[in-house]
Amino acid sequence: MITFEDIKNNKEIQTYIKKADESLVELGFTEHSFAHVEKVANQARDLLKKLDYDQRTSELASIAGYMHDIGNVVNRVDHAQSGAIMAFRILDKMGMDVSEIATVISAIGNHDEATAVPVNAVAAALILADKSDVRRSRVRNQDISNFDIHDRVNYSVESSSLILDKKSMYIVIDLKIDTTTFTIMDYFEIFLGRMLLCRRAAEFLKLRFKLVINGVELL
Repeated sequence: MITFEDIKNNKEIQTYIKKADESLVELGFTEHSFAHVEKVANQARDLLKKLDYDQRTSELASIAGYMHDIGNVVNRVDHAQSGAIMAFRILDKMGMDVSEIATVISAIGNHDEATAVPVNAVAAALILADKSDVRRSRVRNQDISNFDIHDRVNYSVESSSLILDKKSMYIVIDLKIDTTTFTIMDYFEIFLGRMLLCRRAAEFLKLRFKLVINGVELL
């Protein structure tokens, strides 16, 4: 059985993550390296565990979360699909069970909001974990005067939490935002599609979705 630790310690996967992020540096994107993929992996796994999914399904969510952005090494465009094909080759070569490979690559191929559909529980968890990772430390550009809208949005987020309220069956993205350099409309301008996708992912997991910014429920 291929474990999450096997994936984390795989030099090939580590190289693709590193090289993919280097490409995104040149394109001016926010951080997509180990800090991002490890956070996504952990949140996706923990969400399914809290929802009482079995241990292996939860681990597959962490594997998908860790590998989900390797397709950026090919191109940012269609990186979810490229990443799914790359993941198939790697996991098949490692000897993972074919049914588990299918689950992981379906999740990876369905995480980008332009084409994503929460086709299984692993995909739904990956979507919620990935789209909730908005934070100041992902901004590489240190010159505030040259921020684009993505830099402004991420830099203005002082804290971001993905919270499961199992009693009421809500999943909440709770953001604390510094509005002195950013407006709420900026967030919706670039992230509305992501939030609607999160709502679909929540519904797949039999949850209701909320977006809360500075204590105000907006979705």
